Amino acid sequence: MPRKSIEQRLAELEAQRTALKARLGKQERANDTRRKVLLGALVLHRLESGHDAFSKNLADWLRRELPGFLTRDNDKALFDDLLKQKTVAATENSNSTGASS
Repeated sequence: MPRKSIEQRLAELEAQRTALKARLGKQERANDTRRKVLLGALVLHRLESGHDAFSKNLADWLRRELPGFLTRDNDKALFDDLLKQKTVAATENSNSTGASS
């Protein structure tokens, strides 16, 4: 069996390097996605089950920040329930403030 030339061996090594870089990039993207999903799960858990001041402040902060962060209509639609709570809460607050005057 003839020996491979140096050029052939270098080409094989470069192909392996390219494949490994692609695998590394794919793994990094998967890790990034997993972090985002887990962080989102934590935030949703606090919004749904937390009744403490932190959870309330978190919900208020999200209502302020999300409209400017979300640019696509279909993304905004995913958070309609959270964003519409703002208008319900504001209406309730103005009604309770107006009733006490």
